[in-house]
Amino acid sequence: MGNHPLWIFAYGSLMWNPGFEAAETMLARLDGFRRGFFMWSVHHRGTMQTPGLVLALDACREASCEGLALRVRAGEEAGVLRELRRRELVTDAYMEQHLPVKLEDGRNVRAVSYVVDRKHRQYCPRMSEEQQALVIAKAVGGRGPNSEYLFNTLAHIHALGMADSSLERIAELVQRHIQARAAQ
Repeated sequence: MGNHPLWIFAYGSLMWNPGFEAAETMLARLDGFRRGFFMWSVHHRGTMQTPGLVLALDACREASCEGLALRVRAGEEAGVLRELRRRELVTDAYMEQHLPVKLEDGRNVRAVSYVVDRKHRQYCPRMSEEQQALVIAKAVGGRGPNSEYLFNTLAHIHALGMADSSLERIAELVQRHIQARAAQ
């Protein structure tokens, strides 16, 4: 880190539950990656028997992902990284990368970002939105229902003035599946 501040790029649950108090929070964009439910969750939002899905960044040249850049307080970098690694790298399905992020105020920074490992068994890039919704509506893991993860993330995306049409469509489908199950 040296004299450079440590930034974290948040695109999913880190937006609403980073696990640390940021010195600065800024809307940000990461080019060349897309956000999506590209990873099976077997701990936090699902189990080995009933896996859930969690958001991951996947490389895609023509895409970009809007999220938050969180600047870690000086002197807290090692502790924050240790906790993030414990949380995000539990199965090594994510790879920690330092990627160029454009902040809303025009600054360009390098931020720690968690990108899906396409070679990992938890990578699942080819599910339809309907298939994703069926999984998310049922799965529950150590941190709670998979649907709660989706709804919290989408609520924070909207609160920040951003949109994600794919997540919005999946959330509608999940809500329908939950309501249909409750009506039975």
